[in-house]
Amino acid sequence: MLINSIQQIVNHNKCIFTTTTFFYSSTRIKNYRRRKEAIQLGHHAHIRGELLVLGHGGEISVGDYCYVGEGTRIWSGASISIGDRTLISHNVNIFDNLIHPFSARERHVHFKNIITSGHPNDINLEDKPIRIGNDVLVGAQAIILKGTNIGNNAIIGAGSVVTKDVPPFSVVAGNPARIVRLLPEDDRNE
Repeated sequence: MLINSIQQIVNHNKCIFTTTTFFYSSTRIKNYRRRKEAIQLGHHAHIRGELLVLGHGGEISVGDYCYVGEGTRIWSGASISIGDRTLISHNVNIFDNLIHPFSARERHVHFKNIITSGHPNDINLEDKPIRIGNDVLVGAQAIILKGTNIGNNAIIGAGSVVTKDVPPFSVVAGNPARIVRLLPEDDRNE
């Protein structure tokens, strides 16, 4: 269901968007940096999932004519850049950080901070930027992890776990994701 009222997003200065950006009842914009410039959405972007910028840093940019599916979570502590005409299916997870520290003691302190005073502004989650190119298709329930670059026109198979760079015009699948084929010349949008 497309929502007409973007007032809650506007009133809370959660992001920068255009008059042609579309939000749905399932859309969640969480900007713990409290800087609307940290989340930027392009023309004709359709956002059904969750975009979250952590308190210690992070930026999310979504290009023009993009789709972010319902149940998808894009969480940034460094930066996540999504190119134009990229389609991200439902229930995809894209994280440019560890989400929680590995140390049990640090993890407990981190969780305690989140539930008592909010996301901390000073924490090391080993953040590394993610770049997703133009015309990429990300299949349902895929996971894209920190520090990866996905080239233009790549296809990420459903349920894949991307742990390293994906070259342009390639199709990857599996856990960890591996190249299963290259797109033929006539299927390329250059």
